[in-house]
Amino acid sequence: MTTGKVLVVDLARRTCDCGHFQVERIPCRLVIAYCANQCLDWQLYVHDVYKMTEVRKVYRFEFTPLGDPETWPAYEGPTLVANPALRRTSKGRPKLT
Repeated sequence: MTTGKVLVVDLARRTCDCGHFQVERIPCRLVIAYCANQCLDWQLYVHDVYKMTEVRKVYRFEFTPLGDPETWPAYEGPTLVANPALRRTSKGRPKLT
């Protein structure tokens, strides 16, 4: 690392000191760099949930269509009103507040 900081990658435990490897369950840049240095295939360390075989399992089942919106029950929840003062303007230079 250019900062001089030492970060540890443990492929057996699937951990890295940066934390991304544990949280996202896909190899972070440090794991990919380590695998490249050791001539290992980084794709072996991608969690199964990201693989296409698992994604396809979601779509195996039939989805029930929602039907005509006119037949849906009336919504009885809170009504949200946007605050126009918090809206950002998209044109021109930013204005100081």
